[in-house]
Amino acid sequence: MDEHTTSRRRFLGTAAGATGVALGAAVWGAGQAAAAAIPCEATQKLMAGGRTFTAGKFALEIGKASAGFLEDADGGQAFSDVVVEKLGTDNIQHKHLAGVKYEDIAVTAGFGLEKTFYDWIAASWQFSNANSRKSGAIVAADFSFKELQRRQFYNGLITETTIPACDAASKDAGRLTLKISPEYTTTTKGSGAKITAPLGTLQKLWTPSNFRLQIDGLDCTKVTKIDSFTVKQSIIDNPVGEDRFGGKEPGAIEYPNLAITLLASSSATWEQWFKDFLIRGNDGQASEKNGTLTFLTSNLQSALGTVKFFNMGIFKLDDDAAEDSSGNVIQRFRAELYVERMEISIIGGGIPLPSPTPTPTNAP
Repeated sequence: MDEHTTSRRRFLGTAAGATGVALGAAVWGAGQAAAAAIPCEATQKLMAGGRTFTAGKFALEIGKASAGFLEDADGGQAFSDVVVEKLGTDNIQHKHLAGVKYEDIAVTAGFGLEKTFYDWIAASWQFSNANSRKSGAIVAADFSFKELQRRQFYNGLITETTIPACDAASKDAGRLTLKISPEYTTTTKGSGAKITAPLGTLQKLWTPSNFRLQIDGLDCTKVTKIDSFTVKQSIIDNPVGEDRFGGKEPGAIEYPNLAITLLASSSATWEQWFKDFLIRGNDGQASEKNGTLTFLTSNLQSALGTVKFFNMGIFKLDDDAAEDSSGNVIQRFRAELYVERMEISIIGGGIPLPSPTPTPTNAP
């Protein structure tokens, strides 16, 4: 692993400029009755107080407002590249630092934070990026919600958003993972005060088995899985001579391909589109399709959010037979589609779906 890769061991130091120490995973939606504490990955020592603790909680602030509890967070440490100079007359290769850089901050979150957090994600998926730069803080606390440490980040840009695999067989809680690239960070010891963050009705657990996919003209009622995908925002470094930290500007957005698994019993429309679009070459913009992925609550009656897909084209369709636990062969197809553009919208508390409720795509 590269020495500058984000790691849990280096996430939060004991004070400004200190080397990071190990912190455990956060709990999901702290204080939420429906959520269970996640076991820590290691025993951690809070060096400033000489105490040990076995897990932590992380809260996110955007601007000066609390956006809610994260499930996990790490990164944001300062570092520098080392420049090796040419061999000099003294036969020594001298070295020097190439300026200050800051690691990306990696966060894991569910669907229970404030809308400002999801609006920030949505803005990072747009070409205009008008509202994509944010400052804020990751606040680490113990199990009593007492603030242990605060890492402020400034002018952060979301560089990656990963949507977990939507899988009809999954029983785990669904989580978004993000990378935030700050221009710089500062780390200070916590105040020891009890931190608060929005809870209540916005705290919703999402299970990746609860989803619905709709694509124009295609039978999506027997879609069993959509592979995880990541939207990436490139960053352009924009150094300023008198600024030690430099600047960062948003660059091109990379929208990924989709990989979709469906039962053979619903493959007729997919096969027809594949033959027409790829084999016959009718692959113009008029033959591309739009679609929507909806994240559903456990009762399948409300939506926690959506991802909209624009100008989709199919470029691969394979047999993907599998065996169940009894050895029976399940006839499936795996389709791969390109997508020119995506939009995401996450509500948090859920919104009613149109009536009557369509059959979810993961129905047997």
